[in-house]
Amino acid sequence: MNVLIIGGSKGIGRSTALRFSQPGNIIFVNYVSDDQTAFETANEIRQHGAVCHLLKADVGEPLQIKRMLEVIKNEVESIDLIVHCAVAIIQGNVLEVSFEDWQRAIAVSNLSLIEVIKEAMPLLSYGSTIIALSSRGSTDAIPNYAALGTTKAFTESIVRYLILDLAPKGIRINIVSPGTLLTDALKKVFPGKAEEYVQMENSKNPSGRGINFDDVTETIAFLASPQAQMIQGRVIHIDGGMGLL
Repeated sequence: MNVLIIGGSKGIGRSTALRFSQPGNIIFVNYVSDDQTAFETANEIRQHGAVCHLLKADVGEPLQIKRMLEVIKNEVESIDLIVHCAVAIIQGNVLEVSFEDWQRAIAVSNLSLIEVIKEAMPLLSYGSTIIALSSRGSTDAIPNYAALGTTKAFTESIVRYLILDLAPKGIRINIVSPGTLLTDALKKVFPGKAEEYVQMENSKNPSGRGINFDDVTETIAFLASPQAQMIQGRVIHIDGGMGLL
């Protein structure tokens, strides 16, 4: 299985890379800046028996996406799974975010999804799967989360329209929307308060516990399996029911 993870060196991206790290698989891990963390992730992937290629590229720049996919095309003839985890971590409410930061948020979180798929199309075929990430911020107004939450909503809309291009080719695309996890992104958006916030969310979860990374990656694995061929353009919430309260 050949897997491309956009924003794959940390958080959900890293956990997904490790979930698919087994002998015979090739994992392409895109990242933008933290070389040390990327190298550590790649080493762990290789320890599990998979081949790993690190792809340092800013997916907010279309030319860098094109160059990244050219590298992949020189290594493999197909991609079975793309997981898009990249996000621009920008704090603030709507009127606090600058025009330039809004542009950056949209380029990284949304336009990159489109450009990656465009460039990857020669490698995608019947059964290939694309997964994008969303969050509760796509529907709920969370303080300090405007640039992240609104772009997640944009992602959900893009995916719905992408099925018109992809579904006839047997390529499926869906969204996973996890509940609260302690990620680097959460720590940056809620500095000094992220752990407390996660604990509070977990204590209120009707399922009796908070979610973990395995909950998310196992859902991604199912959506990438042949059994999920007819699941198209859907938002799969992984939150133990928290979003219904």
